[in-house]
Amino acid sequence: MANILVIDDEEQIRTLLQRVFQMQGHSVVTADNGAVGLKLLTQEKFDLVITDIFMPEKEGLETIIEIKREFPAVKILAMSGGDSKGNDYLPMVKPLGADASLHKPFRNEEIINLVNRILP
Repeated sequence: MANILVIDDEEQIRTLLQRVFQMQGHSVVTADNGAVGLKLLTQEKFDLVITDIFMPEKEGLETIIEIKREFPAVKILAMSGGDSKGNDYLPMVKPLGADASLHKPFRNEEIINLVNRILP
C-alpha cells in the first residue's frame, strides 16, 4: 500500500483523511501547512501528497510547485473549498504539477476513488 502525506490546516480534514486511508491499508502522515509538509518530504518517502490550497504560512500552490521541483515522482492531489471571496484556484493546479484536484466538501468515496486512480 501507499505512504500518503496529508497537508491541511483544518485538523478535522487531516483526521478524517488519515482514518479513511488507514482503513484502506495506507500509511498516513499529516502536516498542518506546506512548510511542515515539505520538511516531512525530506525525511520520508511518500507516494502521494494530498494538499489543501488555502493554508497559513505556506499555501498549497507554492507547495505543489516546490514538491514537483524537489520530488518529481510524488503524486499530488490538490483540494480546496475556495477562499473567503469564493475564488476557485483548482483549475491552476494541474499546470503546476498536480495529478488531480477535488472540491471540498467531498464524500469519502470520491476521494478514495480519485486516490485509487492516481496511485499505481
